[in-house]
Amino acid sequence: MSAPVLKVEGLAKSFTLHLQGGRRLPVLHGIDLAVAPGDCVALVGPSGAGKSTLMRALYGNYLAGEGRILVSHDGAMVDIASGDPRLIVSVRRRTIGYVSQFLRVIPRVSTLAIVAEPARRAGLGEAEAIERSRTLLARLNLPEALWDLPPATFSGGEQQRVNLARGFAYPYPIMLLDEPTASLDPANRAVVIGLIEEAKARGAAMVGIFHDREVREAVATRSIEVTPLRAEAA
Repeated sequence: MSAPVLKVEGLAKSFTLHLQGGRRLPVLHGIDLAVAPGDCVALVGPSGAGKSTLMRALYGNYLAGEGRILVSHDGAMVDIASGDPRLIVSVRRRTIGYVSQFLRVIPRVSTLAIVAEPARRAGLGEAEAIERSRTLLARLNLPEALWDLPPATFSGGEQQRVNLARGFAYPYPIMLLDEPTASLDPANRAVVIGLIEEAKARGAAMVGIFHDREVREAVATRSIEVTPLRAEAA
């Protein structure tokens, strides 16, 4: 097995509920994880166990309470759990891609521009970024008539396909997938499985939440159980 490009050591995360007298809500504790190129790790566990919290911590959206999140970035292992905002922005730009369940976009920006934006930001030229975006939107069966329109009024399934095209438009070394097939029909689920398999084949290290059992069994190389923790008093 290749050396991991994403390594989590002793990660813990809790939230303070200020509207409930400062009660502390522990969500993650002692999480260890190593993901190598070509690996696809599925996070499994009941709703509320902290799977999405872990994903957001891996992307630098949540500060870690304890532990390290080591990422291979620009030839070195860096700790985004303790990194400054400039480091996290740099890692997101070129190293970690994230497909969430929700599409958050600037109003009036076209779908094609939204999909191409991360690839441009990562350093691809304009023509290549646009071509990759067109290819992905077509592959995900989003009608070309929609590409010049803002996706704010699209259906849930159409928005999810925009999200997926955006996430796969640049070949990130590490990819985080939070329910990538939510709201998709069987034909487009099959397309997403193909995109994940291709990313694994090129050496992407992937962590995902897949509530669709068939999708999980098709793409995951192994599963990690995330178990819920109990709340503590202040």
